[in-house]
Amino acid sequence: MLYKLNKEYKSILNYKETQEAIKFVRDNFEKELCKNLNLTRVSAPLFVFPSTGLNDELNGVERRVSFDIKGIEENTEIVQSLAKWKRFALHKYGFMPGEGLYTNMNAIRRDEDLDSIHSAYVDQWDWEKVISKENRNRTYLKKTVKTIYKTIKKLSEKVEARYHISHDLPEQITFITTKELEKLYPTNTPKEREYLITKKYKAVFLMQIGNKLKNGKPHDGRAADYDDWTLNGDILVYYDILDIAFELSSMGIRVDAASLQKQLKIKNELKKLENPYVKSVINSTLPLTIGGGIGQSRLCMFLLNKAHIGEVQASVWPKEDVEEASKLNINLL
Repeated sequence: MLYKLNKEYKSILNYKETQEAIKFVRDNFEKELCKNLNLTRVSAPLFVFPSTGLNDELNGVERRVSFDIKGIEENTEIVQSLAKWKRFALHKYGFMPGEGLYTNMNAIRRDEDLDSIHSAYVDQWDWEKVISKENRNRTYLKKTVKTIYKTIKKLSEKVEARYHISHDLPEQITFITTKELEKLYPTNTPKEREYLITKKYKAVFLMQIGNKLKNGKPHDGRAADYDDWTLNGDILVYYDILDIAFELSSMGIRVDAASLQKQLKIKNELKKLENPYVKSVINSTLPLTIGGGIGQSRLCMFLLNKAHIGEVQASVWPKEDVEEASKLNINLL
């Protein structure tokens, strides 16, 4: 399903120009993110063994892509994200507090509802950083968010200078919790609340996603075993072309032993206490970390003013979407 366009659309860049611009965005953002967060690039797996517990279960209902490999008894799974693997890698590679890693993550999400901003193919910069116990707090989280937002803002200015594509991004990002947002818009749905607050402030970090709100439901689903629900959030920007709140990043300070056990109990998932990854967190084998994912195609789509994510990544789409996109001057790759 294609989102309704907010205005008549014609891409500023043609196919070839778009490809060059995608590389410009990716190269510049990766370089600046690495410098600003003190990250080292590492290689990451495309698939893992289920028995390791390293695959991200997302909301717990998505089907993972599984297949066999000749000569190996256990089936493997395409990663759905690298949230857990990154923390394991930081320990394995000997990273110290203040140091981090990033990688290009590619995934297949077969149960995604395909539309103008969601694809079955996921590509993002996955990053993770070791932190001290003293930095497991909201102040450090907000400081990191401001650094990432500043990186996005600076890149938007470079894109405008090079390609004459403008963006309505404020100087500072606004912080608000899901409870505060619910109080502001008590009769609206979570997605409607995101839209209203993001349209007002243009760039928002929505904090504390996962715990139940006053209405008895969480703002959105979050796995119990990687983000601490009191120290996480999403970076949202207002996207005029589609008139939507557009998520660019999901991130947070990761669970420690106490928050992990608390969240597993809330989600009735105490069986995961036998999971090797969960045991490593509870036993403090793994370091305390902060991390997240930043959508590569999402960021390119936003900065290049595209109406569909398929204009900046090669994927597959329903036939009717392809036909409709063509009628609307949307050039899918």
